[in-house]
Amino acid sequence: MSVTADSPGWFLGGDTPGETAAEPADAQAPAAAPRAARGRTRIVPRALRQIVSMVTAESLGVAANQVGVELGDDHGRLALTVSTSIRVVSLQRVTSEPALIARTGGTILARSAQSQTDIRRRVGELTGADIGTVTVHLTGVDVTRERRVR
Repeated sequence: MSVTADSPGWFLGGDTPGETAAEPADAQAPAAAPRAARGRTRIVPRALRQIVSMVTAESLGVAANQVGVELGDDHGRLALTVSTSIRVVSLQRVTSEPALIARTGGTILARSAQSQTDIRRRVGELTGADIGTVTVHLTGVDVTRERRVR
């Protein structure tokens, strides 16, 4: 027995009259491969900005509300421009303990370059968007003390 579109329950995956889940009408027929759902997922710009600001904040150690995001087009790919401060330790601590730079992730330039890579990769993973350019504008520093582990 074949299922037609006007059979009761066809759209709910229910059984047709006379057919049970344990005994299909045509046991010899091979199972059809499930079809991949096709379509689009649309992420609104506001949600995309929020995702980018959260990823940037995580990468540079600042609060997400300190991050500004502009979206643009890079020849069909998504261009991101991020404006944010960066968390750093005080210069006094750096001069007294030069190894502190390596422990905190490197120089400001190295950390901002690494954040570009992190933002491109992570935003692409989360949204599925094709990310083109990522520009990071550092607008200030957030000087914090390095905490000791107890």
